[in-house]
Amino acid sequence: MSVQVVSLPIPVSAAASRSGADAYASSSVESCVPTPSLSPAQTTQLVADIRRWGEELGFGAVGFADLDLHDAGERMKQWLAQGMHGDMEYLERNMALRQDPSQMVPHARSAIMVRMQYAPASGPEITRHQQEGLASGERAVVANYALGRDYHKVLRQRLQKLADRVVASIGPFGYRVFTDSAPIMEVELARKAGLGWRGKHTLLLSREGSWFFLGEILTDLVLPPDPPAEPHCGGCRRCIVACPTQAIVAPYVLDARRCVSYLTIELAGSIPEPLRPLIGTRIYGCDDCQTACPWNKFAQAGDEPDFAPRQQLDASRMVDLFAWTQTEFETRTAGSAIRRIGHERWLRNLAVGLGNAKSSAEVRKALLSRAGHDSELVREHVAWALAQHETKVQPAV
Repeated sequence: MSVQVVSLPIPVSAAASRSGADAYASSSVESCVPTPSLSPAQTTQLVADIRRWGEELGFGAVGFADLDLHDAGERMKQWLAQGMHGDMEYLERNMALRQDPSQMVPHARSAIMVRMQYAPASGPEITRHQQEGLASGERAVVANYALGRDYHKVLRQRLQKLADRVVASIGPFGYRVFTDSAPIMEVELARKAGLGWRGKHTLLLSREGSWFFLGEILTDLVLPPDPPAEPHCGGCRRCIVACPTQAIVAPYVLDARRCVSYLTIELAGSIPEPLRPLIGTRIYGCDDCQTACPWNKFAQAGDEPDFAPRQQLDASRMVDLFAWTQTEFETRTAGSAIRRIGHERWLRNLAVGLGNAKSSAEVRKALLSRAGHDSELVREHVAWALAQHETKVQPAV
């Protein structure tokens, strides 16, 4: 039976870190004070104001949801029992909080949900760019959400500004702001708030596509919930077919153990050998299920400067990135979500990408330069990559 599960740490609720998922107490902003008493008319006006303020702050949509996630939590438990979460043990913790986020804010009753566009280009252009990168055989392909500044900081700051406007309007109230930094089923709350529906790839999807981040303010204000969005996937299976590792094992069911985002970001150890050739030149995350989605034809480029590509990561050669020292890696990825995987996994991922690259003297030389690396993990993947080039037709000199 198909089970729709909580979104995994991939772009739309993209990449909650192992520590971040459980360190929510220190990664959010809070205010715990008595709830102001609002009349129905005041509540209606406040809801309209929050939507307007959210738009002014750069959010693409704002919605409201209640905090009842019991059924979604039960589905998540079924998914966890099947072991599809791989090594992401943090997903097993704090299940009571996941099903009842009101425990994170005293007397919490509502969630103010927001989404923010991050795509560096419009729908057709971003699809073409990704396809060209994968076809080049030498270019590193990085998931679009990770090309710019770490979204956690950007969204939290904007959410705090939104909360500040509410305080200025009605006075102090109880709340906390989050974005992918706590055991909260964000995609499910966003679905309940009408910001989109669950796509068959498990990500939130709207008529404007899926290139957006999610964030929320949990509050003790009683705000009327929006109706959930109607799903509009119909019989489409393009995301399922497009997955390079066949990680979408059924509609609405993602086996994270096969997902390229999991393999290149969440997995700390060795990438299973049968999956390495399928990763291609994707060195951090994967967007294939999103680029294949017909709704993303209508996606517009985000206008947030912080999400613009940095360090030319949207057009870099793998051999150049593979040459980064640990110091260079830390310097060049400062403020980026990429930094959290560390230099060792960065080299591991690039070794796999280079193993799948077009064979050349330059590629083999780059791999040989890391063959004696201090890390056994890096050495193993470099050895595999070099073996791949032994079986490829060598270009004529």
